[in-house]
Amino acid sequence: MTATEHVILVDENDKPVGTAEKLKAHQDSLCHRAFSVFIFRYTKQLEVLLQQRAPHKYHSPLLWTNTCCSHPRPGEEVIVAGQRRLYEEMGIKAILTAAGRFHYIAHFNNGLTENEIDHVLIGNLEETAFSPNPDEVAAFRWVAVDDLKIELREHPQHFTPWFNQAFEIALSKHKNKNS
Repeated sequence: MTATEHVILVDENDKPVGTAEKLKAHQDSLCHRAFSVFIFRYTKQLEVLLQQRAPHKYHSPLLWTNTCCSHPRPGEEVIVAGQRRLYEEMGIKAILTAAGRFHYIAHFNNGLTENEIDHVLIGNLEETAFSPNPDEVAAFRWVAVDDLKIELREHPQHFTPWFNQAFEIALSKHKNKNS
């Protein structure tokens, strides 16, 4: 990881228009490219792997979210970036496929703003053991998709602002891919 991370600035059609330092993009609400990875597995039912963000994250600390999320670096393809961060955050190597993308804006109490074109990536667990990075992840858990839908309805405040929309895209693509 570089000392100062940069993000790809994009227009509303996800066309690159430049780069910016990551923190500045969040301070100035600059639209930039991001991704959200969802890892699924089948046990008795379909489950998804969630992570709880580390307590020192500059926004959404200790909220539950998808398996991993981040930003591609300038010049880096989204799927390659997703695979890189999945390994850096969760210690998982998996083949990822694109499920779709969406634009969202979320304002945080600390003055930062997420203004992102979020690419949703999905994959299935290929490893039986993995080791999350404690600098990135406070906790993780497998949850049945049906149970997660109930939890999202009853306790939406426990999840990141982008999670619900990204989850719907990931779940829809996963069902179509595996039907």
